Amino acid sequence: MVSKVIAHDLRANPHLVMGLATGRTMERVYRWLVRSHREKKLDFSLCTTFNLDEYVGLPAEDRNSYRYYMNHHLFHKVNIDLRNTYLPDGMAADLEAECRRYEELIHRFNGIDLQLLGIGRDGHIGFNEPLSALRSRTRVKALMPTTLAQNAEFFGGPDRVPRRAITMGVGTVLEARRCLLLATGIQKAEIVARAVEGPITSMISATSLQLHPRCTVIVDEAAASRLSGTDYYRWVFDNEPEWQDYR
Repeated sequence: MVSKVIAHDLRANPHLVMGLATGRTMERVYRWLVRSHREKKLDFSLCTTFNLDEYVGLPAEDRNSYRYYMNHHLFHKVNIDLRNTYLPDGMAADLEAECRRYEELIHRFNGIDLQLLGIGRDGHIGFNEPLSALRSRTRVKALMPTTLAQNAEFFGGPDRVPRRAITMGVGTVLEARRCLLLATGIQKAEIVARAVEGPITSMISATSLQLHPRCTVIVDEAAASRLSGTDYYRWVFDNEPEWQDYR
């Protein structure tokens, strides 16, 4: 479903500015987009992308960097112009200046049209860990122990995970014209319910998306299992004209 929304918007606007995310959940999204490019001629040649985040201290060629991830899962497999794919530079000598530069780049492209998001087990979007200000901008964040543990398998142990990352701020994300949050699996059920139906709090940065005028949360049955309003959500999906294009 997420892939269909992205493809629909990209065909409607070839100059689409997309905010992209990483992680296992997103790999299926990117596989579908690559297949659509190869089989249905989905064209990426004029679009621009901005990724949510990047680890501090990892060069682009490191297999655990998000630049490497994006090249491997999407950029090198479609006809996108790599000069129009942007990630924060985690190797920048002046990290604060790099954060300002990234915000200015997004502004230069008139903001993000479609922002793709995952959700961490503590409710973070990007690397906006608990207690991230809801108006925060791109900045360096220290990563929580839960985040380090969640990413440890990719690095061969929690002690090898970088302790900091550059991330778009919550305020930066909320300025996107459309947001799509994707979550799958029973392990995300509790945090999805708190993000969607709980109170807005800086302890769970994903709750800020309740403030967004056009945010869609797309989940599988397992991730939706703790939601209390599922009957209503299904009714909206079945009856709103907007969703008929994606069936």
